[in-house]
Amino acid sequence: MGPEQLSAATAVSPTDLSRQRVLYRLGVFCGLAAALWLAGAEAPTKLVTVAVPPVVISFMMVFGAFVSRWSLPALVRGTGDIFRDVRKVPHLVLWGVIAGCLWAVGNTLTIFAVREIGLSLAFPLWNSNSLIGILWGALLFRELHGAGWVRKAGVVGGAVVIFLGALLISAASVSQSTHGNAFRGIAAALGAGLMFGSMYISYRKAYITGMNPLTFLTFFTFGELTIMTIIAVAFAGGVGPFCRELYANQTILLWPMLGGFMWVVGDLFQNYATKYIGISRGIPLSNTNQLWGLVLGLLVFRELHGLAASVYARVIGGSVLMALGALAISTCSAPEGEYVQWKRAALRETELYGIDPEYVNARLTGHDLSAGVVRRTWKDWLLIAAATSIFAGLGMLARVPQMEIQSSWLVFFAAALLSVLAVGAIALWRVTNFT
Repeated sequence: MGPEQLSAATAVSPTDLSRQRVLYRLGVFCGLAAALWLAGAEAPTKLVTVAVPPVVISFMMVFGAFVSRWSLPALVRGTGDIFRDVRKVPHLVLWGVIAGCLWAVGNTLTIFAVREIGLSLAFPLWNSNSLIGILWGALLFRELHGAGWVRKAGVVGGAVVIFLGALLISAASVSQSTHGNAFRGIAAALGAGLMFGSMYISYRKAYITGMNPLTFLTFFTFGELTIMTIIAVAFAGGVGPFCRELYANQTILLWPMLGGFMWVVGDLFQNYATKYIGISRGIPLSNTNQLWGLVLGLLVFRELHGLAASVYARVIGGSVLMALGALAISTCSAPEGEYVQWKRAALRETELYGIDPEYVNARLTGHDLSAGVVRRTWKDWLLIAAATSIFAGLGMLARVPQMEIQSSWLVFFAAALLSVLAVGAIALWRVTNFT
């Protein structure tokens, strides 16, 4: 393609810019909503403090995610929409599976990190994934290209502040951790950050060519469930011992499954943020979940209770510092020049895989070409009924674990989750029809 053709294909009209501003605001809200739900999803990992094996918690979270990643798309748009999407971009199925594999490894590492250094300390460390996401976004998808030095400095400066906050919290965990091996916990948390940061390559590759997040995350779950099953069986010493572990802990299996459901909701919000404002901005914004993780750890589970004031100062100060860095990044919105670079990256994918340009252009601006054919069939309702039955069945076996929980704060947090979900769902439906 010649220079003139390239310029015409990647031109950004005033209408496009107006639409992008609307999508940017929606993406920012989705990033914040993701932060709240992703933090809530980690609450079940506290069950490791009642002697439940970490691989059991992680496997049930992934199983809950698997069930939810099929039933939620069936409820929102119907599985027929998923397969229409796949026919447009079939190569992205493999990328979704790869991302799921990386997530499963990262999620398992978070379980070990929480066991060793606690939720309040581990959360910010694995949120180093934002640094990895910024790197991949700039190198592979032309994010920040054409953004100007002020915006680039805001993003890079915010990343440095995030890193400094992580160092501050690491120092607190090394000096005062009462949970386990601090260095092993830090290594597990940072390893999880690397896994989570690298999986965003698949995310952005999918969304820059227009795939619906509901579709991408459906195939994402095959990778995460496969890898998690292998890990769980290997750690337990075989299929038989692992099944016995599940049976022995049947009364708590509902809680990590609910964590998996919450993770899917948060991940959907995070993916919509990634689609509409990029991984360089969307991921740091959703990584403000470490503040909600801190709230959960301190108020609901009373982590760090009784430790020195200097420890509280380091943990809270480091978390606030990381959140300020994420805020600096998120406020550096993409100007026209950067949108042109995004369209060039999308054009590269279009030419490489032979994708319909009309499909890509429409989905980049949050429009739905299949609005008239979205419908649910009996298969969709069967999926929804099966998922509901699984949760209900485990609910009949469930028992509340014997651990200290501040119920009043837990109720407040649950109300906040439901309110954000309602507002976010309405906004996505009105602006993009969940594309």
